[in-house]
Amino acid sequence: MRPSARRPRPGPRPGRPGGPPAELTIEAVGGEGDGVAAGPAFVPFTLPGERVLASGGGERRELVQVLSASADRVTPPCPHFGVCGGCALQHWAHAPYLAWKVERLAATLARQQIETEILPPFAAEPGTRRRVALHARRGSREAARLGFKARRSWDLVDIVACPISDPAIQAALPALKRLAAPLLEHPKSAPTLHVTLTPTGLDIDISGVERKSGGLSADARVQVADRAAAAGFARVTLDGEAAYMARQPRVTLGQASVNLPAGAFLQATPQAQAAMTAFVAGAADGASRIADLYCGVGTFTFALAEIAQVHAADFDPEAIRSLTGALAGAPGLKGVNAEARDLTRRPVLAEELKKTDVVVFDPPRAGAAEQTAELARSGVARVIGVSCNPATFARDARTLIDAGFTLDRVLPVDQFLWSPHVELVGVFRR
Repeated sequence: MRPSARRPRPGPRPGRPGGPPAELTIEAVGGEGDGVAAGPAFVPFTLPGERVLASGGGERRELVQVLSASADRVTPPCPHFGVCGGCALQHWAHAPYLAWKVERLAATLARQQIETEILPPFAAEPGTRRRVALHARRGSREAARLGFKARRSWDLVDIVACPISDPAIQAALPALKRLAAPLLEHPKSAPTLHVTLTPTGLDIDISGVERKSGGLSADARVQVADRAAAAGFARVTLDGEAAYMARQPRVTLGQASVNLPAGAFLQATPQAQAAMTAFVAGAADGASRIADLYCGVGTFTFALAEIAQVHAADFDPEAIRSLTGALAGAPGLKGVNAEARDLTRRPVLAEELKKTDVVVFDPPRAGAAEQTAELARSGVARVIGVSCNPATFARDARTLIDAGFTLDRVLPVDQFLWSPHVELVGVFRR
């Protein structure tokens, strides 16, 4: 059954076994964004201090009705909120929502016995997200159903709006639905369109197309190319393989114009990228030699190379090729040496960092345990850690602190708006 695109109205909902709805008082908001009552009982779309009626049994409940609303409750801006699984906290006013994220970050650090100065957070605004992953399912021959997974379900919410996304992505939704339709010719295909807005247009990398039967037919490929051309998309790739390209997707990083590989990682919003880059560069000021580890296509590399010579490393060879290819067109750099290197299997060793006084690392969610162990053994004086996962950051920070570093300050970054996620940049010294 296709889920409704409308916001759920207050009132009774089918509940799981557990007797009649119960009246609960919400005491806090938990780590996944649900309100928490005594028990504990977790109730989505509720706020501290509210009295609510909730159905279901056990820890997981469903909101039936808000009996006494918090003064911090606001009207969600998205018509899909409550059904779509993408956002959890659109009903919370901005200031207490942001304070909650900072409190969560402080609590995560405290679990590793870490205290530090937490700076005022950077907060993304609605309509600034330049990267989204949209799931496609069968619709009509002309337009697929396209959107996000429903809350706690594998069902799809066919979206007509997404207020977190850049207006250019929102405006392209009808064209993206047309593009996705030919991808579903095989019944086992479950495509995901990874859409990135670049200054040269939309770059779309598609995964999840059934390949065991030979992949897309020639006719489907022609349709994909024709529909991409009609929409004015910059590039469409299938698991990195070119299906259509009118213009090379590029981004500006520092003074460099960088060609993006298909499916390349970028920070979710350009505003957050600018704030994080400025913070990292400020923390690295005065360095004589810098290592930029997990550098990607050079999010921080080009700004750091205006300060000092940089050794950049990342596991993705395509990202390194894009970075090095942009160097010639970037004026005023002190020099960049880049290498493709798996920093989990082959971290940069302490001995290799003898002449390096600042290290920047920006690992995936799993963190950088192996690389952090080498930083702890090294003589590096400053380390700047960027993380999308406070828990693994705190673990890696503990390793550095135990080796004599002090975590001077942390900048929280809220670029995944209305979600429980918070990112950060931390500065270590010894």
